[in-house]
Amino acid sequence: MTETDNMHRSPRPAVQFITGSGPFACRLRSARTFLCRPAVRVTALVVAVLISVWNVDRVPHLAVLPAVIGLLPFAIGKYVACPLRWHALSSSGQTRRWHIRAYAESEVLGLISPWHAGADLWRVHRLETAGVRRTPAIAEVALDRFVGAVGMVVAVMVSGVALPPVVMAVALGGAAVVMIAAVVVGRRKPELMNRWPRPSPKAFALGVLLSIGYQLTIVGLLVGAIHAVGDSVSTLQLLGVFGAAQIAGALPGIHGATPREGALVAGLAAIGVSWTAAFGAVALTALLTWVPALLFGGTFLLLRWRGRHREPLRGAAAA
Repeated sequence: MTETDNMHRSPRPAVQFITGSGPFACRLRSARTFLCRPAVRVTALVVAVLISVWNVDRVPHLAVLPAVIGLLPFAIGKYVACPLRWHALSSSGQTRRWHIRAYAESEVLGLISPWHAGADLWRVHRLETAGVRRTPAIAEVALDRFVGAVGMVVAVMVSGVALPPVVMAVALGGAAVVMIAAVVVGRRKPELMNRWPRPSPKAFALGVLLSIGYQLTIVGLLVGAIHAVGDSVSTLQLLGVFGAAQIAGALPGIHGATPREGALVAGLAAIGVSWTAAFGAVALTALLTWVPALLFGGTFLLLRWRGRHREPLRGAAAA
């Protein structure tokens, strides 16, 4: 049985978040139908890319080599380390190759959606089509997100840079909320907890280490972008700015024009980078992330949408 056969056998959509028949539910269904149109998705993709290109075009000086040097490790961190982290935490029974492919596909959708939410929805969809039930699929993606956030905090802390109090408070507060919610649900709904993934300490530690490595590749991409626009900065200072800017990532925005990018520009200017170079480096970073996303994720999505890709179900899917 192939993954496509499994999709065709089930008349129910892979992901359904909207139920009911009231006016509000009808409006939400209409909005979902509109957003699922191919023309809308293509338009969002073009707009996001154009925003990044327009920002970079305003930079007077640009060297290609430093940008490429910074992009190579980032591509490895994003499209190898992150999928391997997901695979280490996953209980779906799918292979590393499956996780790498599904993660790459999700990144294209994530770059054109606020909060990168499209990537998470696509990963949940891919898990469901592989035979994983919706609740465990959502829990698995949420766990991967959480481990990624833990890795980000640890990466900044082990570098010797003190996190700003607000960033530390948000990180610790988020961890506390997750722990309290897990305890409450475990006591009141023990049958529900049995559906949620429980990675071993070894898998959790491996996920954190892979996330730390990915965070360092982001810093490397920023360093390359700063050198590409004709400036330089201390890596330790950059780590502090990078950690502080993560809090702004909680606010929505289109890739290339989010509050996180604005916080990075302000932070770089605060540590001595000229405003022009800071703006250009952040804009260049946003543009460079499209290169591996379209190369890897775009290719996999194109093959899937054209019906040229088939996958056997494994593990949980075959049960």
